[in-house]
Amino acid sequence: MAKYRVLNNGVHCIDALYIRPELAAFYLVREADEVAIIDTGTTRSIPNLLETLTELGIEHGQIKYVIPTHVHLDHAGGAGQMMELFDQASLVIHARGARHMIDPRKLVEASIAIYGEAPFRELYGEIKAVPENRVIIANDGDSHHLGKRELVFIDTPGHARHHFCVYDQLSNGIFTGDTFGVTYPGISQHPRGLIPSSTPVQFDPQVLPDSLDRLISLEPDYVYLAHFAELSNPRKRVADVKRWIDEYVSLCEEVRPADAAGDQVLEQRLTDLIVPQIADGNDLSGEQVRKILQHDIRLNAQGLAIWWRTTQNGQT
Repeated sequence: MAKYRVLNNGVHCIDALYIRPELAAFYLVREADEVAIIDTGTTRSIPNLLETLTELGIEHGQIKYVIPTHVHLDHAGGAGQMMELFDQASLVIHARGARHMIDPRKLVEASIAIYGEAPFRELYGEIKAVPENRVIIANDGDSHHLGKRELVFIDTPGHARHHFCVYDQLSNGIFTGDTFGVTYPGISQHPRGLIPSSTPVQFDPQVLPDSLDRLISLEPDYVYLAHFAELSNPRKRVADVKRWIDEYVSLCEEVRPADAAGDQVLEQRLTDLIVPQIADGNDLSGEQVRKILQHDIRLNAQGLAIWWRTTQNGQT
């Protein structure tokens, strides 16, 4: 049986089955006979997508758009294979990310440098190129349609410079990729349970709050997170995401992670910062919270260290 959730107004949340269930999601948006897939998961996510399409009675030719919010491989790794399967679809991508979809070699090399060759292949498989003539660049404020349904693209740097979010007027929801942060079942309703994603290599805490403000200015009823699923009433959550950003920066300034040893200290200190606050007042123990967030905390520490070294330490 396919693993997906039916949400509202033709929106479906599909489990990417990345590392563990309910860690990463992508979305299917259906309007009449046309479909958009927003984010893609990895090549390992394709079988669950195909099962979902079968259960929903959707033909391959109905897929009009494949839309990665950014080119990190848990969001775009499946794009090339999807474009082979859905030969009527166009790939809609941020201008800064398009070249990595057309020629993914540098993206693959950079990811292998982070994960190592064998873990990379296990996580992501083969990353396929997307033909340039099937790529549409979406600039800030551009819109594309599924029937009469309008999808508006919003440039949202902060997590990455090649990140946009997608505002869906029909659901009054925003597909936020990693811009609005990450949370998971068991911690999503905790007041501090939504944390920023600072994964390598372009995290910028100075511009991310502005991107959050742009999203909230649209007064959305929902945000559709890639990690994981739907959150309602996002206006109530944004102040706490900004508070976490400030705490991330303060911790970096305190630890000053100048080398690999500093990176390890930062990861432990980030764990010590995040886990007790989310465990406090939660039914989960600190150890359970740590297990839920350990993947994100490790990557967040790496991204924060890179940000600190390239900006705060005067390096380029």
